Amino acid sequence: MSIVFIVSAPSGSGKSTLVNELFKMVQGLDFSISYTTRLPRGSEKDGKEYFFVSETEFKAMIAGGEFLEYAKVFGSEGDYYGTARRFLQESEERGHDLLLDIDVQGAAQVKEKLPAAVSIFILPPDRDRLEWRLRNRGLDREQVIRRRLDTARREIENYSKYDYILVNDQIEQSADELKAIVLSERIIRSEKTPTPEEARILKIAEACRLEQARKQVQPILASFGAVPVRTS
Repeated sequence: MSIVFIVSAPSGSGKSTLVNELFKMVQGLDFSISYTTRLPRGSEKDGKEYFFVSETEFKAMIAGGEFLEYAKVFGSEGDYYGTARRFLQESEERGHDLLLDIDVQGAAQVKEKLPAAVSIFILPPDRDRLEWRLRNRGLDREQVIRRRLDTARREIENYSKYDYILVNDQIEQSADELKAIVLSERIIRSEKTPTPEEARILKIAEACRLEQARKQVQPILASFGAVPVRTS
């Protein structure tokens, strides 16, 4: 049975960089490329960053039950994003695990359908550095940057719904932590006695678990003026 890893983060938090580093370090892991109705940006290519489809095509896929999760981002004038069910089936056939790069809405949908999925939320160190990253990459207009910051505030309020929390301050450390989380879940599910190296990996991952990370998250929430949404 494949392990499904869900990775979410506010735009500009460095999620794509960390995921790219993860795939360099961990084998037997597939990446689910999302479908979207938005237009390609910069050098993006169909089938690489996303599958770019029309809204008509996307709605036909919804009607056909082809999505594991989907959402319309940024309200009624926004774009659709979704994860096709076929990726999970294909990963299981290969004996691989599957990583989903999806937002908070999508993560909630997947967790409802696949309770055993492992969810990881990546946070920026604070609001100022997130805003700097958004402006520095030069991809968005001022209105879009402001909207992304507001969306980030709402998204991070849901951090407590995730199994693991990563604060992406130093890329190398965060990449090692993400790797440890993936490997630790494999170790746990193998039900074998951990080797000394595996015990080290388990310790790194344990420090990222939600209950261990709550204190670290509080000043980040405060910088956004956010209030955490607690789950029972």
